[in-house]
Amino acid sequence: MKIEHLGLNVEDPVAMADWYVAHLGMRVVLAKDEPLPVRFLADSAGHVMIEVYHNQAADVPDYSLVNPLVLHLAFSSENVPRDYLRLLAAGATTATEPATLATGDQIAILRDPWGFPVQLVKRRQPMI
Repeated sequence: MKIEHLGLNVEDPVAMADWYVAHLGMRVVLAKDEPLPVRFLADSAGHVMIEVYHNQAADVPDYSLVNPLVLHLAFSSENVPRDYLRLLAAGATTATEPATLATGDQIAILRDPWGFPVQLVKRRQPMI
């Protein structure tokens, strides 16, 4: 089996999807507004999808209170410091500044404009 998608109940899936497309290289593969607003987004490689939707039957978590060590969405980056600054300019906020780990991996964690933790990572050695 393979993962099909990860779903996130968010306050404004349309705006969030637009931001992820504009700034994280994702593309919309399905957009519906009825019976509830939903966007399925694929990564630039077409291997991973996330679903952002707003379903009033469940509370939208306050993602700004979620510790990035508990939940984050990681994106591969060729240049973590450059992408970090670019995303800050696009409305993201800092959770952790760019750093190089003992493994040689480079990471940074930001929060998108809705507070969801987004990690940037450049692996010294690709994992898959």
